Parts: sequence; structure tokens; C-alpha cells
Amino acid sequence: MPDDVVIHIVDDEEPVRKSLAFLLTMSGHVARVHESATAFLKVAPGLQNACLITDLRMPDMSGVELLQRLNEHGAMLPAIVITGHGDVPMAVEAMKAGALDFIEKPFSDDTLMEALSRAICELDKRPPVAADAALVRGRVEQLSEREQQVMRRIVAGMPNKTIAFELDISPRTVEVHRANVMSKMQARNLPELVRMVLQAGDPVG
Repeated sequence: MPDDVVIHIVDDEEPVRKSLAFLLTMSGHVARVHESATAFLKVAPGLQNACLITDLRMPDMSGVELLQRLNEHGAMLPAIVITGHGDVPMAVEAMKAGALDFIEKPFSDDTLMEALSRAICELDKRPPVAADAALVRGRVEQLSEREQQVMRRIVAGMPNKTIAFELDISPRTVEVHRANVMSKMQARNLPELVRMVLQAGDPVG
């Protein structure tokens, strides 16, 4: 990891900012905190060798809007979005806007550090950890038509009961298809599955 990489934390809740900054500092990173997306945007254009960790839901500007603004100013950074479970569709929009990853609350320290490692790899322009698009597309092709239908709805943030209703199958059958999708796609969790689907160029949401 380059010694001069700075991790910027954007969250409207002070306890969260302090907790994340403490974790990163104890892990050997340099962290800077910002109480709002607006405050961060004031310094973002001049940043180099930096990564971003931002909450999705904030009162002044959402994480999606923040990423869109960064793109408009040509100041996009490798970004990790922190989100609640119910915010998965918005998190997918954030990834479409350029976020490298999203993490669902509650998350472990290890989960955050793994995501940060990927962000720093992107910053260093080393090969990403995720499988390349061709490999991911090959995995998608191994799914049955029904599994692909279930996968797209999972990635869109739909709960199992809603998927079952839309596809006219039982929730238990959805659970079976969901397990098959995760296994065949070699995805450890939902954020990783979303990354793969977006990487493969598959329509989401």
C-alpha cells in the first residue's frame, strides 16, 4: 500500500465517522473525516492518491448524488458505499455511478478492510481482485433461465417473497435458486454478486 494514500470518510453521524477513522488508523491507514457530502466536495477536486468511504443515506446529499457530482467534476475516487439492507437498489445505482463496492450494515472490520484493499488496488491500477468480465459472463451462461431470472431480482434488491410472487413460484424454491446462483457465480455475498453482474454488463434493476 502506498504510504501517501488517504482514506476519506463521509458520514453525517459522528460516532460512525470516529469509529471508522479509529479502525483505519489502527490498521495503518491515514484517515480524514467529513460530516457531509457537501463538505467533501469542497476538497475533492484537488485530491490525489485517495479513496472514499461514504454512507448512502445522508440528509444533505445521498451517496449516489455525491458520486455523480464527483464524476461531473472529474474527481472520481475509488469509492466504497455503506448501506442498509433495504437500500440495495440504491447501492446498485451507486455502483453504476462508479462506486467500486458496497457494504451492507452491519458489517465486520474484515469486510471493510477487504473492500478497502480492492479500492487501493484500483487506485494503484493493479489487476482487480474480481474475475474479468468474460469469466463472469461464462458463469452467468451456466445458470438456468430461471436462475438468471432470480439472480437479476436478487441484485435489484427484491426479497425472496417478492421474487416468488413475480415468478409464481414458492419462497422455498427461490431460496434453492438463490443458493444455486451464489454457488455457480462463486459469489460469497450479495455485494460481490452485484459487482459481478455489473462487470459482466448484465442489466440490473
